[in-house]
Amino acid sequence: MVRIRVLVVDDHRIFAESLAAALAAEPDVDVSAAGSGPAALRCLDRAAAEGRRFDVLLVDADLGAASLQGMRPPTVVPDSASQDGLVDGISLVAGVRSGQPAVRTVVLAERDDPRRAALALQAGASGWVAKDCSLSRLLTVIRGVLRDETHLPPALLTGVLRELTAARKHRTESERLVESLTPREREVLRCMVAGLGRKAVAERLFLSPHTVRTHMQNVLGKLGVHSTLAAVALARRAGVGPVDLEAAS
Repeated sequence: MVRIRVLVVDDHRIFAESLAAALAAEPDVDVSAAGSGPAALRCLDRAAAEGRRFDVLLVDADLGAASLQGMRPPTVVPDSASQDGLVDGISLVAGVRSGQPAVRTVVLAERDDPRRAALALQAGASGWVAKDCSLSRLLTVIRGVLRDETHLPPALLTGVLRELTAARKHRTESERLVESLTPREREVLRCMVAGLGRKAVAERLFLSPHTVRTHMQNVLGKLGVHSTLAAVALARRAGVGPVDLEAAS
């Protein structure tokens, strides 16, 4: 019998343990639990190193919400399980997608939210399921995502499609604006995405700070934004990545 290896990630211990126990009663399911994003990443890396990768990750949509109140926003932890920073549910999905793309992720939510469900799908999730769904429904989703199916509650479909269409429109517009940049301006933008200041960009590209300032002003003008932060956000939407800082060192 082929067994399905499932990892439940939820910082509500009672819920996580109850769900893990229910799933473990299935003859073809092996299940483990993690209480945080970093703990889940460590668990995934350890399993991969031992040659027993997980198949499906069940992630709480509100992972770390209580701990995040009044603190800094969560950040994506790509594939570095040694980090102990805060990681929310959707950021964890993105990190797992980046580090272990073969693992399918399903987001468990207490409420339907088209915007967040769309964000989860964009991050790489294969499903969005209500926490109060039946065990048989959850098992159907788990087995379905392993067949490359995408599962959403019917009531969410229209809203999610609307959100994804709007996101695609914004991305297309961002791509069009980035295409208006010259090759040098695009290079400067990638430096901005990497977080480099004017002096660092000048040293990297062998330009004067004055010339870099001019390029940066041109980039902001062509992108129709008024700050470096806004330019970086637009560049990210358009799929523009940062320059490779290690290559220059």
